[in-house]
Amino acid sequence: MNLSGKVAVVTGGSRGIGRAIALALAGQGARVAICHHADPAAAATLAEIKALSDGIAVDADVSDEAQVEALFDAANAQLGAVEILVNNAGILRESPLAETEAADFDRVIAVNLRGTFLAAREFVRRGGAGRIINIASDLGLLGREHMVAYTASKGGIISLTRTLARELAPHVLVNAIAPGSVETDMTSPGSMSPEQLAKDMDTPLARFGQPEEIAAMALFLAGPDSRFITGQCFGVNGGSVMH
Repeated sequence: MNLSGKVAVVTGGSRGIGRAIALALAGQGARVAICHHADPAAAATLAEIKALSDGIAVDADVSDEAQVEALFDAANAQLGAVEILVNNAGILRESPLAETEAADFDRVIAVNLRGTFLAAREFVRRGGAGRIINIASDLGLLGREHMVAYTASKGGIISLTRTLARELAPHVLVNAIAPGSVETDMTSPGSMSPEQLAKDMDTPLARFGQPEEIAAMALFLAGPDSRFITGQCFGVNGGSVMH
């Protein structure tokens, strides 16, 4: 695969799954703008990207309309017209429904779902043609107790993906990836209770995924071999969801 000359924006691109996707794209020659929100790890990730290709790091809150516009301003000015958008930025709050504050619910929806909408809209408003890849979750299909906001936001991303695929065809192909449990800073075996860990390991492959395994699917969806695929949700999840 050769993505030389392509420009990509990866939100939440400084660490975890976003970092792996950004490096995979840069490794195939794409110029990559990573978006992060006050993350000190962004500088190191950008250095890794620049060792492979060209790139920039932009500090932006994807839930803020003006900051998303500024993100695309910077990418267009410094790298060129964006042809690949990876909506990866996301946060997680875990609490029982009765203890979930409305402000916490709103914040998760704002970052995960509103952020995906805002970035996709900005991509299209600037004449973007190419690929939009949204990072959902297997929990958007399964549900999970104590994760009302997170599961709602990820289910919304899957539905949004299908709508955008219909609306933006044939110039923009829109797909989603729904990872299972992946070993990142946000979700790692060491941070979980034994009960939670047992749930996440209860899959046919009985292990956590690695960010690079999600990045491999994103790289395929960004490349030429996926040109007849749109509106799909790919479960890179160790078998937690089968459909």
